[in-house]
Amino acid sequence: MNELKKALGKFPDAPLGDDATVLIREASRECGSWAVTMTSAAGSGHPAGSLSSMEMYLIVYGVANITPENYHSLDRDFVVVSHGHTSPGAYAALAKYGFIDPDEVIAHFRQSGSPFQGHVEREVPGIDWGSGNLGQGLSAGVGFALALRARKRKDHVYVLMSDGEQVKGQVAEARRIAVHHGISDITALVDRNGIQISGRTGEIMGADIPALWKADGWLVLECDGNDPAAIYDALVSARKSGHPSVILCNTVMGRGVSFMEGIPDYHGKAAPKDLYFKAMDELGASPELLEKALIRRSPGKFSKPERPVSSKPAIRTGEPRTYQAGSQTDNRSGFGDALEDIGKLNYGEPGSTPLLVFDCDLAGSVKVEAFSRTCPEWFIETGIQEHATATVSGAASICGVVSLWADFGVFGLAEVYNQQRLNDINHTNLKLVLTHVGLDVGEDGKTHQSIDYIGLLRNMFGWRLLVPADPNQADRMTRWALSEPGNICLAMGRSKIPVITGENGTPFYGGDYSFRYGEVDRLRKGKDAAIITTGHMASRALKAWEMLQGQGVDVSVYHAGCPLHMDSSVIAEAAATGKIVTFEDHHALSGLGSIVSAKVLKTGRCCSIRNLGVTRYGDSGSSTSVLSAMSLDPEDLAASVHSLINL
Repeated sequence: MNELKKALGKFPDAPLGDDATVLIREASRECGSWAVTMTSAAGSGHPAGSLSSMEMYLIVYGVANITPENYHSLDRDFVVVSHGHTSPGAYAALAKYGFIDPDEVIAHFRQSGSPFQGHVEREVPGIDWGSGNLGQGLSAGVGFALALRARKRKDHVYVLMSDGEQVKGQVAEARRIAVHHGISDITALVDRNGIQISGRTGEIMGADIPALWKADGWLVLECDGNDPAAIYDALVSARKSGHPSVILCNTVMGRGVSFMEGIPDYHGKAAPKDLYFKAMDELGASPELLEKALIRRSPGKFSKPERPVSSKPAIRTGEPRTYQAGSQTDNRSGFGDALEDIGKLNYGEPGSTPLLVFDCDLAGSVKVEAFSRTCPEWFIETGIQEHATATVSGAASICGVVSLWADFGVFGLAEVYNQQRLNDINHTNLKLVLTHVGLDVGEDGKTHQSIDYIGLLRNMFGWRLLVPADPNQADRMTRWALSEPGNICLAMGRSKIPVITGENGTPFYGGDYSFRYGEVDRLRKGKDAAIITTGHMASRALKAWEMLQGQGVDVSVYHAGCPLHMDSSVIAEAAATGKIVTFEDHHALSGLGSIVSAKVLKTGRCCSIRNLGVTRYGDSGSSTSVLSAMSLDPEDLAASVHSLINL
C-alpha cells in the first residue's frame, strides 16, 4: 500500500499522528514542485491555487476509499473537484497516490491529445467529474450521494471547491437539495484563500460564506487549510456529525512559493523561467524537473485518454401499451404511463437497478406524478432549481442508477444548456424528458416555446434525441431509452393528438412495432414528392397527404423520430422523388429541415427542398391557433408541396 495512504488508513477512528503529519508536509512540497513545473512546462495554468489546495487534495484522497485498484468500481467513496482549474494540484496528488505517472503528467499537462487537460476530466484515473465551469461540483456531489443512497451504500462523497465560486446560485441550489433530502454522507471543503482571477474575493463580490451554508442547514467547520492535522480533525468531525458538512479551509494562495503567496497574478499564470528556479529552491526540488519535462514533451508521446464506459442497466421495461386508432391522447401521457409501468416492475425488486426520477415542481404537467406515488423512494423533488438538478441528475446517472429528469423544454435544455453540455462531456447516462416543446405549449406564449431543442442538442456530440409521432411511439421510445446507456433526450409537445395509423387503418406504432434508433418510418408511399416530418406534426402531415391525394398528387410521408441521426438510405429514397418538403414545429433554420438538407447533399442527388418550420417567436393562444398563425397547418403543407411540384 502507498506509504501516505497507509498513514491515513485509520481515518476517522484515530487522530493524525506526528509521523503522518510529517509525511503529508513532505508530500505537499513535492507535489507543489510538480504542480509548478507542469504549469511552467505548459507555459500556462493555475499554480497558486493548486498550492493553496494541496493539503486538501492530499488528505482527501488519502482518507477517501478510492485507490488505483478500485476507482473503476461504483462501490467506493467519490471525490469531486469543483475548482477544476486547480488541476495541477489534483493531478499531483493523484500521482503521489499512484493513480498516474508523475513524469507523464508533468511533461504532458495541457498538451493537445493528452488526458491531462487544463481542467480536470473523467478520463484521468481518480477524477470522478470533469469540471471547470465553477459552481457545479457540489451538484455533482449531491447526485453521487443520492445515487449511493438509492443503492443502499454507505460510501462518502467529498467535494473540493474554491471560495470564488461560493456566490454562484447553483451552489445554493445544491445545498438545499442535499438538506431537503436528508443527505448526510457528503463533505465539502472550500479553499478559502481570498483570491480569484481579478483580485481579492471580498472586493469582487463579497459574501458571508459561513452564513450562506448555515442558512441552508449545513454544519459549518473552519480550520487552517494548510495545516494537515487541522484538516484531518475537521474531516473527522464532519464524518461523525451525521449532517452534510462544509469545511472552510483558510489557506494562503501560492503557499510555499514566496513570490506567489497572496499574489492574484499567479492565480492563472505560470512562473517564468528565472522565478521557476527560485520556486524549486523554496520547495526543495531540483530545477532539472523542468528540463526533463521539456525533453519528454513531444506530440503523441503520452498515454491516450480512456473514455469512461457505461454498461446497460439491469432494468425490466415490460410490455408496451397500445393506444387504439381513433383515440387521442398526448405523448407525455404515453411516456408517463410507460414510466409508471416500469416503476412497478422494478421498485423494490432485488437485482434491479434503481430508477431515480427528478422533478422541478412540474410533476403533474410532465406526467411523473403516478411514478412518484408508485415509487416514492425513487422520486426526487428538487423544486424550481433547474441548474443544480441538471447536474445532480447527470452525476447520479454515472453512479449505478438509471436517472431521469422530466421538465419543460425551455427549462430542461435551453435554460441549462451549459449543464447539459457538461453532462455530454462527462459521458453521463441521463434520460432527459422534455415536454411542451415547440409551439405546442398552449397559451404560455413565446417565453415557454422551446423552438430550438433540436439545434441545441445538435451542437453536442453524444446526445441522442427521440421525438415520438404519437403515444404508441412515446411508450416504446421510453422503454427503449431507460434500458440504454448514454445521454438520451425524449422530446414531446403538450396537446392530445391522434394515433398514427398505417394505410390499413391499424396503429402504425402499436402492436409488434419495435423502436430502433435512427430509423426513419415511411408512413405513406408516393412518387411525386416526399414530406419528412417529426413529432406531433406527423398527424398534420397525414392530413396534408389526404388533401394531396384528393388533388391527384401522390406523395410519400416519412416520420423521423430520431432527427439527429437519421438513416441516410431513407433520406436518399426520399430525395429520389426530386422534391422534399420538411415540416416541423421547430426553428426552420436549425432543426429537421437543416439536417435533411445536409444529408441530401451527401447523397449526391439533385433535389429541390422546402423547409417549413417556425420563423419567429410565436403567439400566445391555443396550440392549434399558434401553429396556424405560423403557417404550419396541413393546408400550408399541401400548398408548399404544390408550389414545389409546379416549379
